[in-house]
Amino acid sequence: MSGTTATGPDGAIVGAGDAYAQAKQVLKNIEAALTKAGASVNDVVRTRMFVTNIARDWEAIGRAHGEMFGNIRPATAMVEVRSLIDPEMLVEIEADAIVSN
Repeated sequence: MSGTTATGPDGAIVGAGDAYAQAKQVLKNIEAALTKAGASVNDVVRTRMFVTNIARDWEAIGRAHGEMFGNIRPATAMVEVRSLIDPEMLVEIEADAIVSN
């Protein structure tokens, strides 16, 4: 999954100002996209998290990530970026999954 953000079904940002809520929505969006592609979160082997304020938000985003991937334990990176495409976005996550046929 390429860069996924905390957008709801209506395209609006979910959890403005709340990194944990945004991360949960991002992960929900990733899970839905994986399901649509015939995969699941269990197939994820790597995630990359892009965070606008890592010092403030790393624990909240990491907690949300751990709630989804704690038992799966994909290779993971969290890096700080200057900004994302919308100033209300605090986190963007990419996920790589491998599915056997």
